[in-house]
Amino acid sequence: SGYIYFVGLSAGAFLLSSLVYVGGVASLQRVARPALLTAAITLGMALLCIWFDLGHMWRFWEIFTRPSFSSLMAWMVWLYSAYFLLILLELWFEMRLDLSLLAREGGRFAGLYRLLSLGYSAPADPEGQALERARAKSTLRILGAIGVPLAIAFHGGVGALFASLSARPYWHTALYPILFLTGALVSGGALLLAVVSFTELGRGEEGTRTLQTLSRAVVGLLVFDLILEWAEISIPAWYRIGSEYELLKVVLFGQYWYVFWIGHILLGAVIPIVLLLRKPPSASRYGVAGALIAATFLAVRLNLVIPGQVTPQLHGLESAYVDHRLLFSYVPSLFEWSIIAFVVAVGATVFLLARRILPMDGEHGPHPVR
Repeated sequence: SGYIYFVGLSAGAFLLSSLVYVGGVASLQRVARPALLTAAITLGMALLCIWFDLGHMWRFWEIFTRPSFSSLMAWMVWLYSAYFLLILLELWFEMRLDLSLLAREGGRFAGLYRLLSLGYSAPADPEGQALERARAKSTLRILGAIGVPLAIAFHGGVGALFASLSARPYWHTALYPILFLTGALVSGGALLLAVVSFTELGRGEEGTRTLQTLSRAVVGLLVFDLILEWAEISIPAWYRIGSEYELLKVVLFGQYWYVFWIGHILLGAVIPIVLLLRKPPSASRYGVAGALIAATFLAVRLNLVIPGQVTPQLHGLESAYVDHRLLFSYVPSLFEWSIIAFVVAVGATVFLLARRILPMDGEHGPHPVR
């Protein structure tokens, strides 16, 4: 659950950054760099979750040296790698001019800026710098155009991986790839909305325009995602037959009903929509709404992964063979929650350090601490 949750945040943040580079949405220009940074960090958090789950953690590199290209999971790892390299490349083209200028100014991080600029030297005159920014913008448009289908492929591929498991009726649906993509856009957009709201990016007239654009996008995507969920739930619930209906009853009315109704619907949908639609616009209100959606989207992922695994595939299997290793109930342990907390702490620390040291705001924000 943690893995697909963080992967969704990454894909959503990246796709929203592509609205700037490919779609030319000027009102989101301020969030372009933070969106790329968020995409890179949350992807690392997702892979860190998987790494902790490996039986032999130090053998992860064998997927690169001995891949099986008939395996969908192997393809996903290679797509992740290409996607991560693409994000880093976009970040470099986005920041290289500022990194070179900061290295030239000196300061305690001058060596780091020089290292990250990879030998690139910015022109000294303003005209040359403007030309370099235009060239970088053109390159970023190309990279963004490559990245959009890549992000759709790898995150839609996660949904396809679940949907291809015909032995699991709860997952075996053609809507899953679409649900994964819309969920990524909702959660990633909400996370960016919270970041912009609680930082200097949301201040001033331009910051207000950015917040309003993001809030409208998040509301629209959230409503669309809820419509897809309704379609997924209402059809089997209407006929009340089949194994999928029994699983839906577990989600909606089972022991952990509150994960769906309180965690997802109330805290993750109803309250945020009310906060985002209230007038007049408020950065703090937008931030709370974005944080609620982004945080409670973990409930969506829990309701996706767990019910498909805790229901016996054969009727009566739970009583036909009894063993402590064959259980059809699951609650994340304290150790598992602590891993998620550790991953979140690592990601938040990296993000805050990057915001403090690197020129993440470009021409729009303050220079980093030197």
